Amino acid sequence: MEKEERKYDLEDRLIVFGVMISNLAESMPETMVGRYISGQIIRSGFSPALNYGEAKSAESTNDFIQTAEKRKIKKND
Repeated sequence: MEKEERKYDLEDRLIVFGVMISNLAESMPETMVGRYISGQIIRSGFSPALNYGEAKSAESTNDFIQTAEKRKIKKND
């Protein structure tokens, strides 16, 4: 049996993840804490897709790696 090749498109998967995060944030209660956590979830959930898109726009593989590393360092600050 041949294994079916699985398409791995990280950008699409990150967008789907962002939509799932958005749905989760929408389901949070309308309390002060719920709104705060919802905002944090939205920022955290969409950040990987935006960072990946920025790194993907790099002109070379080395550019991609450097951009991704810069985003990782900036995230840790």
